[in-house]
Amino acid sequence: MRGGAAPGGMSTLRLALALPLLVGALLPQAFASGGTRRWFGGRGESQRAEAQAAKDAAAAAFYELDTAQRGLRISIETITAVDSSPEAHRAVEGFEALGRRIDEVSHAYIGAVDAHDLDRDELDAATANRAREELNRAKEELERVKGELDRFEEGLAPLLGRAETQLARLAPAVERARQALRGASGALDAVREKGLRADDLALRLAQLGPELTRLNEGAGRHGVPETLQRADRVSRDAEAVRAEAERLPERAAEIDRRLVSLRTRTEALTTRTGGVEPVLSELRRRFSAACWQDLQHVPEQAGETLRQAAERLAEAGKARTEQRWPDATSLLSTVRALLESTDEAVSAAGERLRRVDAVAKDPTAEVDRTRFAVRDAQRLAMAGRNTPDPRHARPLDEAVARLDRAVGSLEGRHPDYWHFLTELEAVRASAAHVVGLIREERGAGH
Repeated sequence: MRGGAAPGGMSTLRLALALPLLVGALLPQAFASGGTRRWFGGRGESQRAEAQAAKDAAAAAFYELDTAQRGLRISIETITAVDSSPEAHRAVEGFEALGRRIDEVSHAYIGAVDAHDLDRDELDAATANRAREELNRAKEELERVKGELDRFEEGLAPLLGRAETQLARLAPAVERARQALRGASGALDAVREKGLRADDLALRLAQLGPELTRLNEGAGRHGVPETLQRADRVSRDAEAVRAEAERLPERAAEIDRRLVSLRTRTEALTTRTGGVEPVLSELRRRFSAACWQDLQHVPEQAGETLRQAAERLAEAGKARTEQRWPDATSLLSTVRALLESTDEAVSAAGERLRRVDAVAKDPTAEVDRTRFAVRDAQRLAMAGRNTPDPRHARPLDEAVARLDRAVGSLEGRHPDYWHFLTELEAVRASAAHVVGLIREERGAGH
């Protein structure tokens, strides 16, 4: 137990000092068998010998109990250094109660030893018998309490095992944390030698300094569980700093590549954006307003988006020069998103013209594609049935009628090819919906 009073009446220090002295004082006499003293024979000498044997046996029992108590105290201190659970508190209380019982039987034993001088010449038979009886009782009490202590120690095995496991982890965990910090510091030094700053990483590493101080102060001050958690946290954070520092040269090179690539892409998109207006003019001249109205703001919007992308690129280049790596990475991601949206809008205009041109030349491919989708849905609706479910047949019949109307619309003098394309897309979507519905129902066992 750490500090405080020892179990029972006497303090831990007094008991720790007194018992060994007593044992040391008593045992030589117990096992000396009288030394050179001259004993006079007869029944009295036999009784004296029996009393001496009882004294020796009691001394041995006292010594065994004292040794066991010292070992158990070490186990309790091991548990309390690691474990603050209610179970551990109950173990401490149990040990204190045992300590009080040990004090009682120890005092009784010492009193029995002090009460009788078995070496004096005038020792009579009655006194020797009385000494033997008292010493035998003291020995029995010592042995009984020793049995209680042994049983108590057996019950501590799970708690002690967990505590020893944590203590065994402590030194390696702290050492791993120190090595991780040294590794992170070395990695930072290496990238600085290459002319790269790592101010954010250096700050993160500096913030681990107080944690290292607490680790060095030890588990005696902060507790084993908290020290283990701190060591694991320091190891993890320092390892992250080291890994990022080692990747920094590659990260810088990647940022340089992305800057070049995005500048090239921006220039290419700027050129492509200049071709959107002629595409729109062609759409306006040959096709209905519905075909191009949603695209008429593409040139203006693309120009604004490209302007923003150029600004972010300049900011990213400055961040790279200043080695503000997170800022540079974030800005380049913004530029990429802006360029992707611009690319999509610019491509939409050219794709629109390509599609309506193709269907104006020959609508057969679009019609065949749509009829196949409808017929595939119809076959699925009839699979295993004599008549289709009305919920499936009705939308498919409507899809067929809609397809026929769309094909018929091309026979006019000025066919609306964009309307034709959107109608066929709607017919295919309707057929796909029916197919999904049928598969869902059959998958659910309907």
